[in-house]
Amino acid sequence: MSLLREAERCFANQGSHAALNALITTLHQSGQWLERVKDADARRTRGTPKSKVDGRLIAFKDNICTRDLPTTCASNTLDKFISPFNATVVQQLQDAGALIAGKANLDEFGMGSHSIHSKFGPVRSLRCDHDAESLSAGGSSGGSAVAVATAQCYASLGTDTGGSVRLPAAYTGTVGFKPSYGLVSRWGVVAYANSLDTVGVLGSDVSSVRNVFDIVNQHDPRDPTNLSPSSRSRIDSHLRMPALASRVTSSLKIGIPLEYNISELAPSSRRAWSRSLAYLRQQGHTLHTVSLPTTKLALSAYYVLAPAEASSNLAKYDGVRYGNRPEGPDNITSTEGCLYANTRGEGFGSEVKRRILLGAFSLSADSMDNYFIQAQRIRRLVQHDFNAVFRACQPLNSPGLGKNLDSGEAGVDVLVCPTAPSPPPRISSLMGHGATTSSLEAYVNDIFTVPASLAGLPAISVPVTTGSAKNSEDSDLAGIQVIGQYGDDGLVLKVAELLEGKHL
Repeated sequence: MSLLREAERCFANQGSHAALNALITTLHQSGQWLERVKDADARRTRGTPKSKVDGRLIAFKDNICTRDLPTTCASNTLDKFISPFNATVVQQLQDAGALIAGKANLDEFGMGSHSIHSKFGPVRSLRCDHDAESLSAGGSSGGSAVAVATAQCYASLGTDTGGSVRLPAAYTGTVGFKPSYGLVSRWGVVAYANSLDTVGVLGSDVSSVRNVFDIVNQHDPRDPTNLSPSSRSRIDSHLRMPALASRVTSSLKIGIPLEYNISELAPSSRRAWSRSLAYLRQQGHTLHTVSLPTTKLALSAYYVLAPAEASSNLAKYDGVRYGNRPEGPDNITSTEGCLYANTRGEGFGSEVKRRILLGAFSLSADSMDNYFIQAQRIRRLVQHDFNAVFRACQPLNSPGLGKNLDSGEAGVDVLVCPTAPSPPPRISSLMGHGATTSSLEAYVNDIFTVPASLAGLPAISVPVTTGSAKNSEDSDLAGIQVIGQYGDDGLVLKVAELLEGKHL
């Protein structure tokens, strides 16, 4: 298919799937794209494309700044904001020939697990054809995932703080990849939790995800959290060591984390997990059970650390420095005209307010030691648990391999586990008068994705069929997650390619 026909099909799908509310604004609405696609088609015909995404349409989560389209974070406080610059990842992809398909809907400021906390309304998914009711698209990058699932774009970028790329991928039957923390620039990405935020990629298959990742995986001196060239070189040297380089041609050691086999795990997710492990064993890879004991505490630690950082980051939206100022008097000493209170009260939604208050409490003088400091200690224990089970050591902590490999003891190459504990819930159960799921219950959806985020590890969710392909009533998809050691993103993508639903 020519790039022009592909682009026309994407724009047609944007119109036919508008009710799903995946995209907030689109390039088609904002201006010219035809000539750029034709130019990319000509380069492709000559055999001189700028990159593998030249002429492709990429959607961007609406907390990633774009110069040509508004960046609202799905919040009233930024509903009129247009950035004077592109985020680094946007510019990198445009330089590679990609076009902006549109800005994707999300949970306000990336805070949520179902993409229902948006000023533009919830993102809806209709992945299950036999279910007439809309399902949750996952969050907070639900719009990015649905845009890919309904072919409104070639691929999309989202942000993953505690699973916000992987959970939507699992709910929509797409591939969602969270790279190692620091590989992809966050410059121009509106911050939620600086020590956790990671720009991730969603695509219909691993190949499209890899094509986008190869472009954005670059050093950016403007982002202080981005890995320096020397650190990247150190990781590459580490992975080229003979004991690790041989994994390309030899069987892999696949870890099965015992703590992920929870009683609440849905039968469909359990079947998909079992099928994935059986398939990997058929391919000659070996399976090994491992223990990650601090996993049970990871979710609680995350919901202390992330809101604490969010509370600090969102303090700037006060109507003076950033954010829309409400109408009325600006005298902050007046009860009727309290500028800060009115700005934040009108600008932020209920979930953002909840997390700001939670974060402010955990950072208060009376609670800092009991909550924030303890959560940081748990985070370090989570990282230690992962380092203890992987065959390779954390390359930025030690120049050699881990003690498990040196001493001949078992160490695994990757972990394979479910992405979500259950299938996507119905939208009606999450919001409105008929809601049966509380905010606290919604947080539990991140139980399998948060640990990798706390440790900064690469992780990807791939769709796997939950039952026999011969049984049409039991052939839905569930997300299976592959987690690797820090910097081992290439291996994670390799295993994900093995696990793509078409292989099972």
